[in-house]
Amino acid sequence: MEKALVIGASGGIGQALVAELAQRYDVTALSRRADGLDVTDEASVAATLGALQEPFARIIVATGALEIDGHQPERTIKALEPEAMMAQFRLNTLGPALVLKHVWRLIPRKSPSVVAVLSARVGSIGDNKIGGWVSYRTAKAGVNQVVHTAAIELARTHKQACLIALHPGTVATPFTQKYLGRYPSVPPQEAAANLAGVLDARRPEDTGQFYDWANTQVPW
Repeated sequence: MEKALVIGASGGIGQALVAELAQRYDVTALSRRADGLDVTDEASVAATLGALQEPFARIIVATGALEIDGHQPERTIKALEPEAMMAQFRLNTLGPALVLKHVWRLIPRKSPSVVAVLSARVGSIGDNKIGGWVSYRTAKAGVNQVVHTAAIELARTHKQACLIALHPGTVATPFTQKYLGRYPSVPPQEAAANLAGVLDARRPEDTGQFYDWANTQVPW
C-alpha cells in the first residue's frame, strides 16, 4: 500500500483528509496537538519530519488559521496591526515553506506523487474584487508564491512529482464558524473527498498551479 502524509491532521479538514486517504493509503498523521509539531519552528519541523524515512505518494500540508490570538480579519487596511499580520505570515506562509524545505527528501524521485499545500481563494491577487482581510490575503498570496517557486525547483529533480496550492472551499469547522452564514459551506468529510479527487486528477504537467475543490484552476 502506498503511503500518505497529512501535516495539520488535528484540524477539521486535516482529520477528514486522514479518514478519506486511509481508504487507499497507509496514512501518517502529524499535528501540533498530537506530535508537538510547530510548523513555525524550524527545529520542530526538522526533528519531526527527520524521523520519517519512507517516501510518500501523497503529502498534504493542512496547517493554517484565519484568526490567530483573537485577531479577526481586517475589514480595511486602516485596521491593520503589525503583530497580527506577522503572526499570519509566520503560520500561513513561513510554516508551509519550512515543511516543504524539510519534506523534500520524502518525495519519491522515481514514482508519481502529489504534494498539496492548503491555501485560500482570497490569496488570489487576480480574483480579489472586494478588498479587506489584508493580513490573511497577503499570507496566502505569499504561500502561493512559495508553492509556485518550489514546484519549479522540484520539477528539475522529481520528474513525476506535482506540487500545487489547493483551495478547499468554505468548510464547516471551528476555523470558519463565525463566517459560515456568509458563504455556502460543506462538511469536512465532503471537502476531503473533493480534495482527494483533485489530487487524483493531477499530473506532473500540473505542477506549480493553484486549484480549487472543484478541480478548477484559480488565478494567481
